[in-house]
Amino acid sequence: MIKRELYLEQIRPFIAKDVVKVITGLRRSGKSVMLDLLYSEIGDPEHSIYLNFESKKNAKYTNADSLFDFISQKVGDSRDKWYLFFDEIQEVINWEEAVNSFRVDFDADIYITGSNAKLLSGELATLLSGRYVQFVIYPLSYREFLLLNEGKSFADYLKLGGMPFIGNIINNEKAVQLYLEDLYNSIVLKDVIKRNKIRDVDLLERIITYVLANISQTFSATSIAKYFKSEQRSVSTDTVLNYIKACEEAYLFYKLKREDIKGKRILEVAEKYFVVDHGLREAVYGKNQEDVGLVLENIICLELLRRGYTVTVGAIDSEEIDFIAVRNNEPVYIQAAYLLPDKKTREREFGNLLKIEDNYPKYVVSMDEVNMSQRGIKHLNIKDFLLGDWG
Repeated sequence: MIKRELYLEQIRPFIAKDVVKVITGLRRSGKSVMLDLLYSEIGDPEHSIYLNFESKKNAKYTNADSLFDFISQKVGDSRDKWYLFFDEIQEVINWEEAVNSFRVDFDADIYITGSNAKLLSGELATLLSGRYVQFVIYPLSYREFLLLNEGKSFADYLKLGGMPFIGNIINNEKAVQLYLEDLYNSIVLKDVIKRNKIRDVDLLERIITYVLANISQTFSATSIAKYFKSEQRSVSTDTVLNYIKACEEAYLFYKLKREDIKGKRILEVAEKYFVVDHGLREAVYGKNQEDVGLVLENIICLELLRRGYTVTVGAIDSEEIDFIAVRNNEPVYIQAAYLLPDKKTREREFGNLLKIEDNYPKYVVSMDEVNMSQRGIKHLNIKDFLLGDWG
């Protein structure tokens, strides 16, 4: 287990503060480990309660009333601060009511995890009325991958991805493949199909395959519907949108909208989708080596999200800027390329960025080892980008 300081640094300012700490993200991405790290860091076992609701022994507490009764008995009339840790809280029926009661009735510092973006929708947001803060946990960054897997390289990361558990079986590629396939099936079954009561599982799987095949590519739900029509399969655009949205809520996909840089407006058509872990793509769809340029772009996108940027795809004149990443109201512009083998390619990648007239940082990221920075635009090797403190 590695200490994931990137997230701990974000959470520490809120320890013992009157806000519920909500830790979300893809199933098996490290949320439970983060809860364990926080439990250890707070270091008050006499006044801490930790419940994992995926455990059978806690099944009797999976409704709001029984959970509240159990915590009330533990806390009693104590005036001390209690630290409550609830793993996979969505397994508790009406859990929002219990969590809100703990906040109101006790001096409680509350930490919860869940595997769905809808965790904070609806009633919880109303009950807590701004009394929560959310942290999204992603699969391992390249830096974390190297810390966990001594002796491995970027080529290994490119092939295997960043799901934390694979560190236990890193030298057995068949075992990694099997684990990632089973994890994917679990995500789709538990967090997409069951949660959204999807009946047409075959259609869902076809849509997921389409998105996996076209990561980093601009397309729309209408284009997917047309594709299926050409395959003699009728499907409405709304159905496509709903199924992809369900995958987004399970943190399987991330959607980036397109932004008109000159007009400073969000465009309503042809977004891009990225998969949460490129290792999952290889296990389920394959072709990462063939699509290495797309996979590199996917890795860059997730790194930007991991570092806390708000990310869109840029459009300027008739050209595309791969990423506009904004943090603290300051943008960074990034072009991603597999290699820059010739003058024409370099002119295209650097030229698109030169069309942007402001003075904010601009980067071209590729696998080239030679520094090709020019005209105020920095060129970074992908490893330097992932390990560096450029932003």
